[in-house]
Amino acid sequence: MAYSDKVLDHYENPRNVGSFAKDADDVGTGMVGAPACGDVMKLQIKVGADGTIEDAKFKTYGCGSAIASSSLVTEWVKGKTLDQALTIKNTHIAEELALPPVKIHCSILAEDAIKAAVADYKQKHGSGAAPAVETQTTPAGTVATA
Repeated sequence: MAYSDKVLDHYENPRNVGSFAKDADDVGTGMVGAPACGDVMKLQIKVGADGTIEDAKFKTYGCGSAIASSSLVTEWVKGKTLDQALTIKNTHIAEELALPPVKIHCSILAEDAIKAAVADYKQKHGSGAAPAVETQTTPAGTVATA
């Protein structure tokens, strides 16, 4: 299977690798995993006083497509509001990276990581209902808000 040039670029030169302090008030953290393939993705957003995402970081254990999906979405969410970030769908990610069908789960993980990071931030600020369960299973795997 050949990776697209965009996947190779984001894999070989990943953007925004790293972490913020998980308990920082302006940080939302999403941790997701796909038990079927072993990929684990942590995505964090740093939200400014005006409600826009100022920065994003990720750490991913997985294949080139998982790393590229993480890298791409950290670029895409910057400058967006939380609600705008939630409009990013796995289909957009998969299309941008030209992911083959066997790697679509990587784009689903990235979408789920965004949702989990936004939910975590909203929970810290009382603007979202606290989840009844901290972990949930989705088609992509297990989603945990931290």
